[in-house]
Amino acid sequence: MEIKAIRTEADYIEALREVSNLIDLDPAPDEPAGERLDVLGTLVQAYEAKHYPINPPDPIDAIKFRMDQSGLTVKDLVPYIGSLNRVYEVLSYKRSLSLSMIRRLSNGLHISADTLIRESVVANS
Repeated sequence: MEIKAIRTEADYIEALREVSNLIDLDPAPDEPAGERLDVLGTLVQAYEAKHYPINPPDPIDAIKFRMDQSGLTVKDLVPYIGSLNRVYEVLSYKRSLSLSMIRRLSNGLHISADTLIRESVVANS
């Protein structure tokens, strides 16, 4: 099993093609093709992490996304954030999330606390 490092975009595209072909074969993990897929997948993942990093979402965007996905309204956020007025202030970037809000949102809406702790992009501009 000869596998080379992914150093260029051309190497990356070639590795993606091979990964796609191996996935189509659906090899067992203990077969040579399965092992090759595992190693190539790790190399592709490392290349992507270095060259195409994905930043965590803005906390307010994460809340709005969860609202959209769960069909929640602004009123549904009152137990997590506080009064309706406070919810509107948070969603319009006029008020920062407090630690207690972060805890309640994380536990209740299952949004990562790491995401909620970040400073909002709009608040920084």
